[in-house]
Amino acid sequence: MESKLIIIRGNSGSGKTTTSKNLQNYLGHGTLLISQDVVRREMLKVHDREGNLSIDLIRQIAEYGKGKCEFVIVEGILYKSHYGEMLGDLIQFYNRKTFSYYFDLSFEETATRHNASSKKMEFGIDALQACWKPNDYLGVDGETLLTNDMSQDNVLELILNQLQR
Repeated sequence: MESKLIIIRGNSGSGKTTTSKNLQNYLGHGTLLISQDVVRREMLKVHDREGNLSIDLIRQIAEYGKGKCEFVIVEGILYKSHYGEMLGDLIQFYNRKTFSYYFDLSFEETATRHNASSKKMEFGIDALQACWKPNDYLGVDGETLLTNDMSQDNVLELILNQLQR
C-alpha cells in the first residue's frame, strides 16, 4: 500500500481540527489522524517549545502509519520553527506523497471561526492573540494556502480533489 501524508497546519482557531476530523470521517476506516494537541497536551503534557517531546512522538506515529494506512493526517499549529525539520523529514520519508495545507487566515477571520466553535469556552481571544503567528509557511513544494473566503466545505472539497490526482 502506498500511503499518502496529509499535513494540515495553521493558527489556533483556524479550523484545522474540524477539517482533519471531517477528512478522516470521509476517508474512512484505517485513516490515521495525529493531532498535535492530543499528543502534546493530552498524552505528554508538555509545553509547545523547541525540542519538546511531542515532536519525536508525532514523527514516530506518522512513520508507523506508512504502509499500514492509506492516509496519514498530521494536524496542528505545528510552528515551522519547532516542527519544520520533522515535517520535512516526514515528507522525504513518504517519498513526497504528501499534501500540505496551511490556514492562511487573517486574525479577524480566525477569531470569528474560534467564536463559532466549541473551543471558545476553553480559551478566549487574548489567548488566541498570544500564540498568533501569521505567514508561518513550511515553504515546501505544493503547499496549499487555505484562505478567509474558503468555507469548511470548500476546504474539504479542495483536499479531496487533490488526493484524487
